Amino acid sequence: MKPLNKENFLSFYLPVNSLVSYTALSINIMNPALRTKFFGSSDLTNFLLWHSVIGSGAYIYTRKHLKNVPNQKRLAYAATGGVLFSFGSVLMWAFMKNVLPKNCGVATVVGLTSGFVVVKLTSDYLSDVDAQISEVD
Repeated sequence: MKPLNKENFLSFYLPVNSLVSYTALSINIMNPALRTKFFGSSDLTNFLLWHSVIGSGAYIYTRKHLKNVPNQKRLAYAATGGVLFSFGSVLMWAFMKNVLPKNCGVATVVGLTSGFVVVKLTSDYLSDVDAQISEVD
């Protein structure tokens, strides 16, 4: 665990919370019966989506390639990235749910796997961008 300070809160703890929410969001969308089994009729979609947006936005905000960007612009980039990442995933899952066979197990596995792939590709992309910026400095 990292020490709790502003930088680690934004770059580590919020993104980890976001990852948990993002994973739960994929299950919530791909297999809503599973959510109902554990949480009753409560719809957690907005809660999970909000946490996904905030955490992914914080992850973008703290990236090295944005360190010299003015804070307002940096915040706008992070908010836009967080929204596009999270809402794009929701759209992807909704589409996949419609084209997959009506099998909750398959839908859950596809949702989790596709979420993992999207997170990994996004993280790798941002790390590659950061690495190029570091080479220029």
